Amino acid sequence: MEPQEDEAGWLSDEQRRTVRAMAGYGAPRSSIAAYLRIDVPRLNALLGAELDQAEADANTKVARALFQMATRQNNVAAAIFWMKARAGWREKVEIKAVVDDISRMSDDELHAEIRRLDREMKTVQAVVVDDAPRVEQHRS
Repeated sequence: MEPQEDEAGWLSDEQRRTVRAMAGYGAPRSSIAAYLRIDVPRLNALLGAELDQAEADANTKVARALFQMATRQNNVAAAIFWMKARAGWREKVEIKAVVDDISRMSDDELHAEIRRLDREMKTVQAVVVDDAPRVEQHRS
């Protein structure tokens, strides 16, 4: 049966279960569309609401399990993750600025400091989390 824009009755029960499971397990819609041999816009037109519901159901189950791990099973990692993801907690980063009086440095000392700072800048990568800049150090 050829798919119609206003219905997804052309799916077998098995295909419908598979599609819901794929959405629930986080499969991208492009993969679901490929499984059904249709394009993503058509998938969204036919099954968008159903896929949204499957994704929400799965997220709810995982959130419930995480919450239970954090509150009933005393899982510290789950509790910390919850507080960071849901309550806005962040790691405290303390930055201490040390400023040398460069007017007292020799030319050789200034050049050495510039080289040191250049090396240090190559190991620092700026990232943005929740629209707030954060700096992470990556050492090779």
